[in-house]
Amino acid sequence: MAPPWPPPARASPRVGGLRVPSGVSEPPRDFHEARGAGGKSQQGWIWDPESPEDDDRKVRRREKNRVAAQRSRKKQTQKADKLHEEYECLEQENTMLRREIGKLTEELRHLTEALKEHEKMCPLLLCPLNFVPVPPRPDPVAGCLPR
Repeated sequence: MAPPWPPPARASPRVGGLRVPSGVSEPPRDFHEARGAGGKSQQGWIWDPESPEDDDRKVRRREKNRVAAQRSRKKQTQKADKLHEEYECLEQENTMLRREIGKLTEELRHLTEALKEHEKMCPLLLCPLNFVPVPPRPDPVAGCLPR
């Protein structure tokens, strides 16, 4: 047997997502009948598809989502900051290494020139008895420089 209509008076009775107004004998058959032409409710029917529990759940879900989004944005910002710091450190290290390359290149040129000057007057190299043919050496500076 079907329950009596209208349902007994209690806090906002519902029928298929519609809040039942007081003094109405027959519920609408569907949402469109409840809304009627022009979207306004007829006979005081109000389309309310969610119960208070659903509203609470939605509020909790939105709050949880908001907190998760904040956490995600914070994490992304921290990651970007860490990458920027790493970039700065690598730039400093790169500058320092380039200076060192410059100093070492200059030292290599100086020592190469000193060796060439020494070879011109070295008694061991000038003595005919110690003469050993020395093949020409490639330029040591050219092989060390970055391209």
